[in-house]
Amino acid sequence: MSVGQHEKKLKLLVAGLILTLPLSLLAGGNLPVVPKAKAKATAEYGCVNPVADMRKNHMEYLLHQRYQTMHKGIRTKKYSLAECIECHVSADKNGKYAEYGDDDFFCSSCHNYAAVSIDCFQCHNDKPQSAYSSLSSNRQSLPEGHEKFASNDALPSGDAE
Repeated sequence: MSVGQHEKKLKLLVAGLILTLPLSLLAGGNLPVVPKAKAKATAEYGCVNPVADMRKNHMEYLLHQRYQTMHKGIRTKKYSLAECIECHVSADKNGKYAEYGDDDFFCSSCHNYAAVSIDCFQCHNDKPQSAYSSLSSNRQSLPEGHEKFASNDALPSGDAE
């Protein structure tokens, strides 16, 4: 093969890459729509830390909180999963709460997009405590066998979930 043929093939390859690059950018899809929090934990950041920090490090904070609670008995609200749910999960205009796995659920909105599996909600509630305060309208959303936790009186005080 001559040098001219190599140059011609190289030019075709480069032209092909240039033409297909815009198509590959379109294939990425839309970014997730993250529901807004219904309250601000701090006036400075909105959340307990700046948004960029929480997006990057929230799992580290939750794991540290879990360790402190499970192994040392230390319960605080700042990085409590229950507090995250209290702020970030709210009812829609019909009074229904999205569930973990739904794209409208705060955690799922990014985790589904990033194909990240979490197991938090195998044990923890995916709705704020206020969702269980009036069972007459939300009875269908109370997990089976958890009726005793329907009132705030039945829950331990503090940050318990």
